[in-house]
Amino acid sequence: MDFIREYWWLILIAAAAVALAYLVLRPRQRVQLTDSAPRRPHMPASGRDREGRGFAGEAAAATSDVTGEILGASVHRKLSRAKDPADDLSLLKGVGPKFADALHALGFHRFEQLAHLTPTEIERLDGQLGAFRGRISRDRIVEQADYLARNDRDGFEQRFGALS
Repeated sequence: MDFIREYWWLILIAAAAVALAYLVLRPRQRVQLTDSAPRRPHMPASGRDREGRGFAGEAAAATSDVTGEILGASVHRKLSRAKDPADDLSLLKGVGPKFADALHALGFHRFEQLAHLTPTEIERLDGQLGAFRGRISRDRIVEQADYLARNDRDGFEQRFGALS
């Protein structure tokens, strides 16, 4: 009892240190969204879609504007959220009109969207494809879409055969 009466402050400091260590070192859940995950209204916008802030960012944006006008390139296509025309997904080997319609219904309209699918996303997507389950992996749709997204028709034809 004398120990507690004389060293109460040491016990108090030890308890505070344990509580502080728990708060600082406890495991935290971290969620990382992929680039192809859809943005919902309640989610914060990613920093990649916004132009830079401050003087340096504004100067870089102005330079890209002028360069884009000179070259005739659409430098702000991602920023303006302009609708791109949909790619013909039936160019992919193993994708017919019904499979293409199923992909369109799930929000896939461009080769680039399919080319950037991760294995986890493919697994989740397979569950939504019904009769076409497993076709993305079996027909190597992601690999084919990567060639066509890069507009590498020669590489596609060497690997998968002639485009129809």
